[in-house]
Amino acid sequence: MDLVYEYLTYDGKSSEDFKVHISGSGVFDSPSRDIESISVPGRNGDLHIDNGRFNNVSITYPAFCTKDFKQNYEAFKAFLLSRRGYKKLADSYHPDRYRMAIFNDQLAPKMATRNKAGSFDIVFDCDPRMFLKSGEQVIVCTSGKQLLNPTLYASKPLIRVYGTGTITISGVSVVVSAANVYTDLDCELMEAYKGTTNCNGNITLSNGAFPELQPGLNTITFTGFTKVEITPKWWTI
Repeated sequence: MDLVYEYLTYDGKSSEDFKVHISGSGVFDSPSRDIESISVPGRNGDLHIDNGRFNNVSITYPAFCTKDFKQNYEAFKAFLLSRRGYKKLADSYHPDRYRMAIFNDQLAPKMATRNKAGSFDIVFDCDPRMFLKSGEQVIVCTSGKQLLNPTLYASKPLIRVYGTGTITISGVSVVVSAANVYTDLDCELMEAYKGTTNCNGNITLSNGAFPELQPGLNTITFTGFTKVEITPKWWTI
């Protein structure tokens, strides 16, 4: 019976390309909520202030390489240390999800069998969210639509609108008064743009905020636009 080895993919590159495999003992850790505790003299218990966010989470992959260790380990180390900023991180334990992660640690291998094999921990500093790969699929709307958010968390979509008009998602509206073919409404960055051109001056927000896709059904309506494309960016913990 053939052994099945687990692997990770970082910035589009698989650890299998370096003959590096992982175990899953650290991949299921969850982030913590950003909550402040305040002690009040003379009052039992603490007050808690929920800042409405999760903290980054450190994910550790115990890894090993048993084939051509020196060559493969050196190449893998060089690859990890050459990446800058957040990159997509996925693993074979979660084939339908990915994280945004930074490798900013060191590798310290423990050698075995006359330095022909070694094990080491790969530690990533990760955005607390696990994004669903299904949330990267673009949903095209030519008329009103209902979208089901399958998670328990509100997502911040990327919305591309063609022409000018008004789009409303679950009661939150954005008016686009001028456009060159299309405008991207990035609800995560809270920016409107086309390519490298800033288009914030062409939009009006009904309540000062960009729309979100709430858990459950979301009603989407629009007028004026010839087409709307939504990348929902579903995520969970």
